[in-house]
Amino acid sequence: MENGADKSGQGKPRANSNDDFLNQEKSHPKWDARPPRSKRAESKPQTESEPQTPDVVPTPPQKPAELEPEPPETAPQPPEKPAQPAEEEKMLPDPRSAAMPADTMPAEETACRERLKALGVEFEEHKAEHDPEIGCAIPYPIVIKTLGKSIGISSGTELNCQMAEATARFMADVVQPMAKAEFGADLKSVNQASAFVCRPRNGTRKLSEHAFGNALDIASFTLSDGTRIEIGPAPPEKDGKFLDAVRKAACGPFKTVLGPGADPDHALHFHLDLEPRRHGGTFCQ
Repeated sequence: MENGADKSGQGKPRANSNDDFLNQEKSHPKWDARPPRSKRAESKPQTESEPQTPDVVPTPPQKPAELEPEPPETAPQPPEKPAQPAEEEKMLPDPRSAAMPADTMPAEETACRERLKALGVEFEEHKAEHDPEIGCAIPYPIVIKTLGKSIGISSGTELNCQMAEATARFMADVVQPMAKAEFGADLKSVNQASAFVCRPRNGTRKLSEHAFGNALDIASFTLSDGTRIEIGPAPPEKDGKFLDAVRKAACGPFKTVLGPGADPDHALHFHLDLEPRRHGGTFCQ
């Protein structure tokens, strides 16, 4: 009995202890707070949850296209410059502009050419110059090759016969003796800067005397010993003395004489012309 009682007695305390343990677990706060775990959760260890990628990735909204301004149908034009009256654009009238060559050369033109030949001037006849739009005209022009037997001139010197004769006489009768007295050498040649040019006077609507072959611009003189005398605002003293004498002597044979100091346009040459003036006067500056 004691053995049987002992076995049964040992079994009961174990059963009771297991029941107590289970009851303690059920009543434990952790049990109540923990949600039941599924089989899947039990089989895999828990990791930090990752955001799930949606089946369709949303695209960001597109930036609205900037509208370019449409060009106007007709591009704006700058305001037009007010038209000037026609009379302001044309040259002032000059009776010489209408001069045309006759079928036969006039007697005064023939006589002028005979005088040039007597002076030893070499020249060639040139076709008539006439520009009705501007007004330039030389009915009987010539191109001079020399100003005398021993005085040359640069090429392209086209003048009317009267201006050619006045230039040739002035160089032979006045400039040649001056060069001999001042430098002990003869005048060999003249370097011209302008003869016939179809244009108005600078800054005016009046035709230049060059437009009628009635003017000559001289830039320098060359002597027989090679000396070159340049016309300018500040020449060497000896050259300046000679140029001053030539300039003063030209006022008389020519009706207009301009040079350095007269204006900026004549700073580097002498301008000589035969423009008719009131009472036969001269304009020398």
